[in-house]
Amino acid sequence: MTPKKPDPAKLDRIVAEARKSAEQREMGYRERALKIYPWICGRCTREFTLTNLQQLTVHHRDHNHDNNPPDGSNWELLCLYCHDNEHSRYLEADRQGNTGSSSAPAKVATHNPFAGLESLLKKKP
Repeated sequence: MTPKKPDPAKLDRIVAEARKSAEQREMGYRERALKIYPWICGRCTREFTLTNLQQLTVHHRDHNHDNNPPDGSNWELLCLYCHDNEHSRYLEADRQGNTGSSSAPAKVATHNPFAGLESLLKKKP
């Protein structure tokens, strides 16, 4: 029995519906956040106007895009660059297994690349 090939039209429809839903959800909290907060990046303090407002994004502090309280307490406005940096830091911490909430000290490197260098320099040719 051969596996059934997925219907490309059905997949396109599912992807389109998911994108539309995400855009609608984003527009809801984005519009509310832009009304609540001043148009300033929360990290680099760059100010925005109507001409460059598309470069100001809404960042979810807990990284849960479905957590959108009416008071905006889970949001902060970040420019594209700071938003990207924030997510990169979050992903890197996740890869390292460190969420930042742990009180355990960070692992310290034990390798010393210069071990024995002094003795090598003292050797005469």
